[in-house]
Amino acid sequence: MGMTEELTTWTHEQKCRKAVTALAKNSFTAQYCATPHEAAEYIIAHATDAVTVGFGGSMSIAGLKVEQLLRDQGKEILNHSNPTLSREDKVEVMRRQLTCDLFLCGCNALTLNGELVNIDGIGNRVGAMIFGPRKVIVVAGYNKLVDGSIQDAIMRIKNWATPPNAKRLGYNTPCASTGFCSNCNSPERICRATTIIDRKPRLTDLHVLVVNAELGL
Repeated sequence: MGMTEELTTWTHEQKCRKAVTALAKNSFTAQYCATPHEAAEYIIAHATDAVTVGFGGSMSIAGLKVEQLLRDQGKEILNHSNPTLSREDKVEVMRRQLTCDLFLCGCNALTLNGELVNIDGIGNRVGAMIFGPRKVIVVAGYNKLVDGSIQDAIMRIKNWATPPNAKRLGYNTPCASTGFCSNCNSPERICRATTIIDRKPRLTDLHVLVVNAELGL
């Protein structure tokens, strides 16, 4: 590792650790992970008693490559992103994710004050993050960290996450074409439910892994 890379890694680590400290103060179970591999190991360890595992359509989680590992352990995988599912089956999987044993998802933005900020098109992911599953593990790479306000976090999502996600998912929205948010009224708009989790919901065993790596959008 060269000096520049070493210093960059160190800088990201300090920001990640600051976020973890803030999350802990806000009653979340928070863990710093130096690598994606550490995050994957954490998930596998905390999935021991889970029978059903839900996936919230996260590129961050997909990058950890834990789905097949969990499947090999005999877990029932609830992943609505499975391309073989019909529209009706996708919705049914989303409903089942709301009461699964373990729900895995990413986070659109995480402030250094320890606030989780997300925007959904349907609300299944943010709904499951807040209440329902027996355990929730949220994974956030350093690229999701925002040194600023909740409004700054929302702008991070609309400027850097929503346009490429709309394009990735094949939606016919202005941002999927231009790369810029226009606060559209498109029927396929994916910015429809904005949530701010500033303290751990009282009845949700919510864990946040802050990873010193770029994960997702």
